[in-house]
Amino acid sequence: MTAAIQRLGRVAYEPTVAAMRAFTEARTADAPDQIWVCEHPPVYTQGLAGKPEHVMDAHGIPVVQTNRGGQVTYHGPGQVVAYPLVDLRRLNIYVKEYVYRLEQAVIRTLEHVGVTGHRVAGAPGIYVRLADPFGHATLTGPRIDPFEGLGKIAALGIKVSRHCTYHGVALNVAMDLQPFDGIDPCGYAGLQTVDLSTIGVQVSWSEVAEVLVAKLANHLSL
Repeated sequence: MTAAIQRLGRVAYEPTVAAMRAFTEARTADAPDQIWVCEHPPVYTQGLAGKPEHVMDAHGIPVVQTNRGGQVTYHGPGQVVAYPLVDLRRLNIYVKEYVYRLEQAVIRTLEHVGVTGHRVAGAPGIYVRLADPFGHATLTGPRIDPFEGLGKIAALGIKVSRHCTYHGVALNVAMDLQPFDGIDPCGYAGLQTVDLSTIGVQVSWSEVAEVLVAKLANHLSL
C-alpha cells in the first residue's frame, strides 16, 4: 500500500497537530499511511517530558504544550518537518524500531548532501561533528560528555495511539538559529543546534524535503 504524500507548505503548528490527531483517531485498519511534510512559523513545542525551566527566554515566541514524547524544541522557517502517519501493526514493528528507522532516514538524507549524521545513545535525534561534519569517523566511547564536539541537526518526537504514529522529525536546513539559545534543546543545557547552512551546505528547503520524504518512505516500506 503506497503512502500518500501531503506537501503542506508553511502551516501553523497547532492546527496541523490537531489535524494529525484527528486523522489518527479516525483512521481504520485499511487506511493508507501518509507522510505530511511542511515548515512552521516560529514556535516552541513542549513534549510530555518537558519542564518549564528548559525555556529560559521565549523571545515572544509561542510555547505550545503537545502530547508527543520528549522535551522542548523549536520549529521555524527553514526547517523541514516530516510527520509520518503510520500503522505500526502493518509494518510489524515496535516503537523502538520505528524510531531507529526515522533516524536512519535522516542519516541517509544527510548523506545526500555529503554530511555524516550520528546517533547519541539515549538522546533521540541526529547530530553532526562540528569540527568535521563531512568526515566518516564514527563516534567512539566512552564519552564523559556525550555531546562534546557535536551539534544537533535533527530533532525527533513521536506519539503512538492504537499502534498508529503521528508527530515526527524536524531537520534543520537554513534557519534563524537564535531561538534555540532561549531553550535547553530537548532538555540538554548547552547543547548546540546547527543547520545545514551553518556547516557549509547550501541546499534548498524543497530539495531536502523531497529527499527526506523519499528516504522515510523507503525505510518505512511505504
